[in-house]
Amino acid sequence: SEHGDIDQVLSDCDIIIDQVYHTKACQQTMMETMRTYCSIDTYGRLNVFSSTQIVFHCRRIIANALHIPKSQVRVSKPRIGGGFGTKQTAVCEVYPAYVTWMTKKPSKIIFTREECMTASSPRHEMEMHVKLGAMKDGTIRGIDLYTISNTGAYGEHGPTTVGLSGHKSIPLYGKAEAFRFVYDVVYTNVMSSGAYRGYGATQGIFALESAVSELAAKIGMDPTKIREMNMVREGDVMPAYYGETANSCALDRCLARAKEMLKWDEKYPCKDMGNGKVRSVGVSMAMQGSGISGVDVGSATIKLNDDGLYTLSIAAADMGTGCDTILAQMAAECLECSIDDIMVSGADTDTSPYDSGSYASSSTYVTGKAVERACEKLKGRILNKAAQMMEIDSADNLEFDGKKVSDPESGKEISLVDISTASMVNNNETFQVTETNSSPVSPPPFMVGMVEIELDKETGHIEILDYVAVVDCGTPVNPNLARVQVEGGLGQGIGMALYEGVDYTLNGYVKQNSFMQYKVPSRVDVGKLRVEFESSYEPTGPFGAKSIGEIVINTPSPAIADAVFNATGLWIRELPITSEKIAMGLMEQK
Repeated sequence: SEHGDIDQVLSDCDIIIDQVYHTKACQQTMMETMRTYCSIDTYGRLNVFSSTQIVFHCRRIIANALHIPKSQVRVSKPRIGGGFGTKQTAVCEVYPAYVTWMTKKPSKIIFTREECMTASSPRHEMEMHVKLGAMKDGTIRGIDLYTISNTGAYGEHGPTTVGLSGHKSIPLYGKAEAFRFVYDVVYTNVMSSGAYRGYGATQGIFALESAVSELAAKIGMDPTKIREMNMVREGDVMPAYYGETANSCALDRCLARAKEMLKWDEKYPCKDMGNGKVRSVGVSMAMQGSGISGVDVGSATIKLNDDGLYTLSIAAADMGTGCDTILAQMAAECLECSIDDIMVSGADTDTSPYDSGSYASSSTYVTGKAVERACEKLKGRILNKAAQMMEIDSADNLEFDGKKVSDPESGKEISLVDISTASMVNNNETFQVTETNSSPVSPPPFMVGMVEIELDKETGHIEILDYVAVVDCGTPVNPNLARVQVEGGLGQGIGMALYEGVDYTLNGYVKQNSFMQYKVPSRVDVGKLRVEFESSYEPTGPFGAKSIGEIVINTPSPAIADAVFNATGLWIRELPITSEKIAMGLMEQK
């Protein structure tokens, strides 16, 4: 995609940063490996019980693979132990489904950790060529990005992931006059790549944010100042983001707050500790989306039971993200009851309304709006029934406080329990509502991450001392859950920046096939994580909310790369940023 005459603009710039950045495939390493159990039910249908984020897509894929109608397949998910995108690809479901369909006997498959490491769907390895044009005063005028993505042996997530490397990075610098984004996807003889939190944006943001920091260094400018000058602000139209308008954007406040928290102005760029160690700081901005605009569908069914409590049926998959809690909270807020009064029944293709599933940061934003609508409609039905029972002509003036319906004029009132009991006898009003929501826009959440590291110049070893993150996810629905989402994402991002990557031997074997070889950071490796929120109000979201799930993984790589430069003068443009690369780079410098 293109906007403006990029070649003309670049030829007219004072300074061009022209660099290639490389990120490797990374594993999602969720606690629970992939697993599926299949059986044939009383009616001869195939029942699939799987650790999946996408029950409806799973049903479609299995029916296609076995050449049987979708109506013969039922897919449901239990509580699942993490997914981060792995379980958005039907990696293991087809095998036991085939066995059970052919033998009519139950079957199950449980991946070992080694199988997860060698036969799953890791992040796409990408190489990004960035040309960034700017003036001496720091005005960014043109961004030219070319991405080549390695999809592995199959193209399951091939065409979609690579698009995010440009569409979710370039719009951060909305002031640029022109941009061009071109990509290619290649098949190779390695593991097929799939979805992993951040989904292409992570790779693109590493490249573009590193290039912006390189530009700041080249013109001798503070990297936070260059961002303040060029960043997207509320009300801006974003040509690189499908022409959407940033109706809610607190990115400027996120940056200001992060600088305050880290005491950036005192610490930038670095401080020599006198013992061969240097302390330095680095910064990065990020954005993501909230669901896939015009594509993702979220639905919710809310039912008033005959005891005055509610059942909420959804097909969004809680994989530890907390969406069961958040969606129940939204329902409780609408129906003015306690969250304990709402039973959540999880994803099941037979009983849940259609939902494309939990991916693309869509659960809170897309499905949440469906919950909000369904509850409003149900409330209307409760009021109608109450009017009928109290023999009042119209329900317009009735008030509902979550426990009872009252009529201010006549002083009559009736309890919710009585209404729900009456629904079982001589009743023509159904107390079950299903609403579906799809959004034409995907409002991006924004974030600023800043890191303070201590780097040992002898060995190249990096210690993370402090990481501050300030996030604009609209209005946080559940700040505690949002905070742990941020902390988890930062941990994964730090792992990607410093340790993680998938390599192959000459014979094509995966070198990192266990947690002994594939290093994920432990609690002691991530240092101090400090998280705050700068609220904005997203008019299209439920209660003003945007997404939080994926954006949180995007800032560590470029922020750490910036900090390493501020400590050593070295730009490391290929992840992970290992101590070897730093030590060897410092030797070459000498």
